Amino acid sequence: MNPKMSKQPVYHRRETCRACGENSLKLFLPLGNQPLANSFLKSPNEFAAEQFFPLDTVFCESCSLVQIPDVVDPEVLFRHYLYVTGTSETIAQHNRAYAKSVTEMQRLTGDDLVIEVASNDGSLLRCFQDLGVKTLGVDPATNVAAMARANGVETINEFFNHETAKRIRAERGAAKAVIGNNVLAHVDDTQGFLRGCKEVIDKDGLVIIEMPYLGDLLNRAEYDTIYHEHLCYFSVNSLMRLCESAGLRIVKIDHVPIHGGSLRMHAGHEEVRQNHSEQVLAWAEEEKSKGFTSFDRYEQLARSVERSRETLMELLTRLKAEGKTVAGYGAAAKGNTLLNYCQITTDLLPYVVDKNPLKLGMFTPGMHIPVLPVSTLLEQQPDFLLILAWNFAEEIMRQQSEYQARGGKFIIPIPEATVV
Repeated sequence: MNPKMSKQPVYHRRETCRACGENSLKLFLPLGNQPLANSFLKSPNEFAAEQFFPLDTVFCESCSLVQIPDVVDPEVLFRHYLYVTGTSETIAQHNRAYAKSVTEMQRLTGDDLVIEVASNDGSLLRCFQDLGVKTLGVDPATNVAAMARANGVETINEFFNHETAKRIRAERGAAKAVIGNNVLAHVDDTQGFLRGCKEVIDKDGLVIIEMPYLGDLLNRAEYDTIYHEHLCYFSVNSLMRLCESAGLRIVKIDHVPIHGGSLRMHAGHEEVRQNHSEQVLAWAEEEKSKGFTSFDRYEQLARSVERSRETLMELLTRLKAEGKTVAGYGAAAKGNTLLNYCQITTDLLPYVVDKNPLKLGMFTPGMHIPVLPVSTLLEQQPDFLLILAWNFAEEIMRQQSEYQARGGKFIIPIPEATVV
């Protein structure tokens, strides 16, 4: 246990799979003791007391769910949250198309209700409101729930679970759709969460959940998507098993490019849908043929991750030796996994810039790199810009065309460091 580990009961380690309950977890990617990826520090006075927790990645040999057994109390992780969805153009475009797709699929009218779990600042639900649909948000973060309400999105400031779901249905009636974006991976009781989703939809309703896809993590060695908030990494095979345990059947899955590659799962009541769709079953078989249900594939990933770290560190070390300057773009949670796993300090990366006003003036967890405004780039014109938020690389490079016109170059760190 890390000597900086908190003495408070905020952490525990699972010995059994959170999907199937079997004691069949096998370690393949230890990422070391890491700070919480969104626990930015306000001043150097906080450095000494910073908490670190183990971050191991394991594979369940019984049901194939990839997960981390290291669980930090969600009250610590989510009651005050620094990530907001409303700062990205890419997310805004994604949300508009998302709302249109769901509205058309479910033929939503002004009498229909859409509930979003982990609704953040309400950006997605506002897109439904623009289409004339009733909405309700549920989010445990007090600060972002307040932001959503200020933006006109009714939001319940609570954690979502089966009990919360029953109360919402009793008070508000059934929803035509319940949506959860990048939240299923955040909950330790995945079965209870899905049962809650089933509870709030009517008999023809859909549970629509978007999450990073394990296949993209494997194909691109996206190890930086692994941090304490993300307890699970889903394949279609593992999602089928989870849905069955919650009385749901998957009717459709889309592969969408957001966040480096995500799945959008549509599931309905087993009493109505009865079976997973043929599309879903075919996808699951294809995953098996690619080794997603075999431990060997995850050992290959571990080797790819090590090569990724070596390539990036060789590049940054060489650039420093040549007298080049490097800054970071994106004080993202994923970036903090990368910075801490690679041990990139201010010696190699003096600062990172970010558009999120909640993070400006703070220091990144673990490596303690200061977060500065984006305007700093043109003021200091570093030779290279390491894009830590590489899932928004196209948007960032487009916004930083002036920086590039002045001779600046970009570094994309995943899957292996590449200069653009």
